[in-house]
Amino acid sequence: MKKALVTGGSGGIGSAVCRRLAADGCHVYIHANSGSQAAQVLVDAVRADGGSAEVLVFDVTDAAAVTDVLTPLVAEQPIQILVNNAGIHDDVVFPGMRADQWHRVMDVSVNGFFNVTQPLMMPMIRSRWGRIINVSSIAALTGNPGQVNYSAAKGALNSATKSLAREVASRGITVNAVAPGIIDTPMSQSTFDAAEIARLVPMKRAGSPDEVADLIGFLASSRAAYITGQIISINGGMI
Repeated sequence: MKKALVTGGSGGIGSAVCRRLAADGCHVYIHANSGSQAAQVLVDAVRADGGSAEVLVFDVTDAAAVTDVLTPLVAEQPIQILVNNAGIHDDVVFPGMRADQWHRVMDVSVNGFFNVTQPLMMPMIRSRWGRIINVSSIAALTGNPGQVNYSAAKGALNSATKSLAREVASRGITVNAVAPGIIDTPMSQSTFDAAEIARLVPMKRAGSPDEVADLIGFLASSRAAYITGQIISINGGMI
């Protein structure tokens, strides 16, 4: 049984990804920071469906804490599937943006990517099989007013995806990013009403978390062995 880690695993997209990977036969580590109770509810649901899962709690921006949690987990068997899904918004137009709003958003997406991915790399490399999927955003590809920090963070994640993919391709490890558009999660429901979604999205609807999870599940499988270094959009035709 392969081991998978999904950061931000209790959120809208993250929980769908955890369910998909568990259904595909993985033991899923569902990461949470402040949402540990929601993560445990998800673990219970996965187990009730016959899957295998457990909660991991750490702050992705705390490198020492991440290492303390992850290092023992890969001592005997590598985590071969990693979904870097943790990310935050702190939206404000750039002239009014505080330094802490910039740094916090960058810290979670960019430093969080490093802190979680780097300790898993050598065990994954030694196994000569791995899948790393980074959850980006349409904002990194098109830009979005009020999200200079978020767009910059996800854009950096896209660039890291392409470079890391080149480094580890010969070791049987693929590295890709998925860039969702408007997805039907509590966050988007508070941001976009039906009329705005119909105006922005050619398909006239928001995507579902399960649709994103299906794409990530495919990229995490052996069937996607020749796909690496790609930023794959899932946005209903917005771009």
